[in-house]
Amino acid sequence: MAVFAEDILQAAEAAELEIEGAVKALDKIVDHNQWKVIEAFQRQKVSDFHFAGSTGYAYNDRGREVLDLVYAEVFGAESALVRPHFASGTHTISTALFGVLRPGDELLYITGRPYDTLHKVVGKPGDGTGSLADFGITYKETALTSDGKIDWDEVELSINERTKVIGIQRSRGYDWRSSFTVAEIGEMVARVKELKPEVIVFVDNCYGEFTEKLEPPQVGADLVAGSLIKNPGGGIAETGGYICGRSDLVELAAYRLTAPGIGGEVGAMLGTTRGLYQGLFMAPHTVGQAVKGSIFAAAVFQRCGFTTKPAWDEPRTDLIQAVSFDSAEHLIAFVQGIQRAAAVDSHVVPEPWDMPGYEHPVIMAAGTFIQGGSLELSADAPIRAPYIGYMQGGLTYSHVKFGVLMALESMRERKLL
Repeated sequence: MAVFAEDILQAAEAAELEIEGAVKALDKIVDHNQWKVIEAFQRQKVSDFHFAGSTGYAYNDRGREVLDLVYAEVFGAESALVRPHFASGTHTISTALFGVLRPGDELLYITGRPYDTLHKVVGKPGDGTGSLADFGITYKETALTSDGKIDWDEVELSINERTKVIGIQRSRGYDWRSSFTVAEIGEMVARVKELKPEVIVFVDNCYGEFTEKLEPPQVGADLVAGSLIKNPGGGIAETGGYICGRSDLVELAAYRLTAPGIGGEVGAMLGTTRGLYQGLFMAPHTVGQAVKGSIFAAAVFQRCGFTTKPAWDEPRTDLIQAVSFDSAEHLIAFVQGIQRAAAVDSHVVPEPWDMPGYEHPVIMAAGTFIQGGSLELSADAPIRAPYIGYMQGGLTYSHVKFGVLMALESMRERKLL
């Protein structure tokens, strides 16, 4: 058994007493979402024959078709495209954007600079990579205000006749800001529709699914996308992504994934179907475990003198817990401590490296059963000032607790605590 310093254990015990009310409130969200998922399964009459695999073209794969219907119902959308063929959240988002944007159109992100891996998707004119810019699609973004809110004056000035899609990133990404709640996203949708009714509102929903009772399509978002190795895969889905929203827009995304005129009518599931169903079934509970862990982490780190965002008693709308450290040494010790708590690859010592798609060296703790599965306990950070670590996931609350204590112990061993 791991041995932790007495003051670390005392801080953990005090934190657990402090967060009891917040954890109890979270249980109501878990219940709501679990029942919502079960009822969607029931209404679509999911049966074990839907779990059968398919090969080749996979025409009339009823399990795949019903899975789309279940996702659409759970997310409050007209239609859904749920496939193991999406390699990552970035691939899924890219497919959605390329599906609805055309040369001469403009994409406007109103939540500041998007997550690092999307920068290459946006690209630069003539970059030759097949980016949006390479296809003559222009891009703009409006910075958030100093308090992390939408700068509506700038948004109004930026929307023009070429603005086709408004982009919203629900999660904080690598920014020191609060994630946006579904209610806030609903307000954004209403406001931009007043400015330009025909604009398509796209939401990057990664890390946010099942943290609240509602999802963005239920407050007017036209199109949302996310990764199955994050929240909705429940720690079981081995790969994949989903796109939900208006039927016409989902169809365009499906044409981008496969080919025009074919869309979602083909695509062999190759034995993944049961995992996608079961992962969705497990997702509300597993997300609840991860969020409870994030609340605990915030409370403990605050007690140890670090600043966290969100604070333990602030509303939660995604999995990510950000912690601000004093130096790169603190940050590296934190991430390496999370790795030490892993069931898989605990013996590996992560170091900063130039990871593809990122603009600064990144350090990642990822001792997961699914490679890159960030519903599992993981942590990462760009090595740049301010030195902020981003922790997410945890299939069980107990594992998150173990990871937090190990991170603190790692810092203590280096005389950083």
